[in-house]
Amino acid sequence: MTHLPHLITDLGLILAVAGVTTLLFKMIRQPVVLGYIIAGLLVGPHISLIPTVVDEEAIKTWSEIGVIFLLFSLGLEFSFKKLVKVGGSASITAVVEIVLMIAVGYGAGLLMGWSHMDSIFLGAILSMSSTTIIIRAFDELGVRTRKFAGLVFGILIVEDLVAILLLVLLSTLAVSQQFAGGELLMQLLKLAFFLILWFLAGIFFIPTFLKRTQKLMNDETMLIVSLALCLLMVVLAVAVGFSAALGAFIMGSILAETTQAERIEHLIKSVKDLFGAIFFVSVGMMIDPKVLVEYAGPVLLVTLLTIVGKFLSTAIGALLSGQSLKHSVQAGMSLAQIGEFSFIIASLGLSLKVTSAFLYPIAVAASAVTTFTTPFLIKQSGSLYTLIERVLPSRWVKAISRYSSTTQQLSAYSDWRVLLRAYVMNFVIHSVIIVGLVLLSQKYIFPAMANTLGDSANARLITVIITLLLIAPFIWALAIRRVERDAYSHLWLNRRLNRGPLIAIELVRIAVATIHVGFLMQLYYSPSVAFVIAIVAMALATVIFSQKLQSFYDRIEQRFLGNLNERENQKPARPEITPWDAHLADFEIVPESIFSGKPLNELALREQYGVNIAFIERGRLSIVTPDRFERLYPGDRISVIGTDEQLQRVKNILEASVLPVQNGAAERENIGLLNYTITKNSPLYKKTIRESAIRENAKALIVGIERQGERILNPDSFTTMEEGDIIWIVGDTEKIQKFLKTE
Repeated sequence: MTHLPHLITDLGLILAVAGVTTLLFKMIRQPVVLGYIIAGLLVGPHISLIPTVVDEEAIKTWSEIGVIFLLFSLGLEFSFKKLVKVGGSASITAVVEIVLMIAVGYGAGLLMGWSHMDSIFLGAILSMSSTTIIIRAFDELGVRTRKFAGLVFGILIVEDLVAILLLVLLSTLAVSQQFAGGELLMQLLKLAFFLILWFLAGIFFIPTFLKRTQKLMNDETMLIVSLALCLLMVVLAVAVGFSAALGAFIMGSILAETTQAERIEHLIKSVKDLFGAIFFVSVGMMIDPKVLVEYAGPVLLVTLLTIVGKFLSTAIGALLSGQSLKHSVQAGMSLAQIGEFSFIIASLGLSLKVTSAFLYPIAVAASAVTTFTTPFLIKQSGSLYTLIERVLPSRWVKAISRYSSTTQQLSAYSDWRVLLRAYVMNFVIHSVIIVGLVLLSQKYIFPAMANTLGDSANARLITVIITLLLIAPFIWALAIRRVERDAYSHLWLNRRLNRGPLIAIELVRIAVATIHVGFLMQLYYSPSVAFVIAIVAMALATVIFSQKLQSFYDRIEQRFLGNLNERENQKPARPEITPWDAHLADFEIVPESIFSGKPLNELALREQYGVNIAFIERGRLSIVTPDRFERLYPGDRISVIGTDEQLQRVKNILEASVLPVQNGAAERENIGLLNYTITKNSPLYKKTIRESAIRENAKALIVGIERQGERILNPDSFTTMEEGDIIWIVGDTEKIQKFLKTE
């Protein structure tokens, strides 16, 4: 009889039991992740009702592969450009929530008599929410189009990135076993350096490679190439001292910027599901029911800390970021659970042997309980907000409302802010590229030259020349290239006082570039020789080769930006527009819709439902802020602005025809929301909305007016604008700003 390896029989057992449990959990409408954990509990060593896994080490290896593919898939959904677009509100909320929960978890662990490392890992576990559970709950409750849902998704994006940072920092802390601030800072700088370098190199080369080989890529080849890129980045990340999970996440985020992202995500899904299932089963295998009984008190405490702590910390963060009380409460209730990343953090502690065995099952048990409570909490968030608003003193509610409105005011344009931001980006990006090329040259080019020539002096000289040629365009960009010309010109011409700081900044740029060249030289020559060569090299780059370097750098930049924006240009995303409780929701008009074929003035959406149509996409035609005589036709995709309740009423009428719009037209790129305060000197003062002619001249709509603390959403066209009114305008932001300046 042929003998089967234990790995095959173990996999058969795992998948069979997982299949049965997930079917049961599907029937009771619960996350399949919990089914996998139960399956792991059943086939693990602590329960003997059915046959158990024999080769646990092999399963652990497979589960590590599962973590890699889970993080790779998460990176495909992440995209660093999404993080940039998240905005200040979600970023501030996420940071406040994470910091508070780490502190709460650490304090709770110490109060229970746990070690410092157990307490730190508990805080990290509690700080991460579950994207999978939240998305599923939002879908079931039909709240994905609500305004607070956008805030929650933004917070989750920031949490994903912070979780990666936590994995790196916790690994460093576990090795050192002490709070070495200097070492942690160096790890953070090292992480930032490699993140930027990998991202820049990845965006420059990988989209170009995929584009040029597209005709050769069938589904099978694309899958193999994607997995190869993922695992190569994993190997690279581990080689420089980071985790395999970080490498997988980085490669996923790079591929997320390519036009093949959706295809890769679709192809990788089955592989991720298979290995992800094995990972979650391995999670269940580590749970000892006896430990759960023994630590029932801590399990209950951690569960309560998760629900109450995450609700309060998220709500506090959202309020500080300028969100309304209602949306802060709703976001807090939505994020009150822990999930996938918490398991990965807990397993990291076990694999490094720095946390106690009881921490892992406690985290899994708390996650299981909060998974069941999440839909209920989201559903009751509106009722809780009503209760809180009734209990709080009225002056507090008004103060929160005023603070929310103030933080959403249109900030004054600052040339200095724009210029300094551009200079910081210029410094960071080019410094990382230059240092990366110098280090690569030292590691690979110099040894190759030394082995070939056998003469150390000649090898050094040739290595320096080659490296200088490689870094020359970036040295020029760092020291000479003009950034944000308009802002620079405004500052230089408007006030003489600006000229001193501007000259100082230019001198600092040249000095920093010289230091980078000196850094290269001192690797091969004495400091004095390095300094002289650095000065000469900078002078040559400035005087003789400036035009050629500029031309070469422009080609590099165009290729990079083309790769970076290719997916966005192909499928531009709709911008967030969020005044007060109002936001945009997208619907599609189908032939049987009662809206089809009717002009907007006949539909009277503003009068009947209090909403406005801000955008119509009709094939390749884009109509921004359509006038009242515009008709709606079958196939039109419309963007409607209103409150959650108003949009829900419109949605109910279009229930059969509602389709969420994934991609907008290119014109939608510039659509945004601005607010403008009316003064006595304002040309809009004492004018009605119709008299202002803003729709005709700027293709924009006034969708809200705040007057003495009262808010009028979608006011009628005969409303007169008074001194102190804050008006909210939706449309092409450039045209609106030009119109207001012209006025």
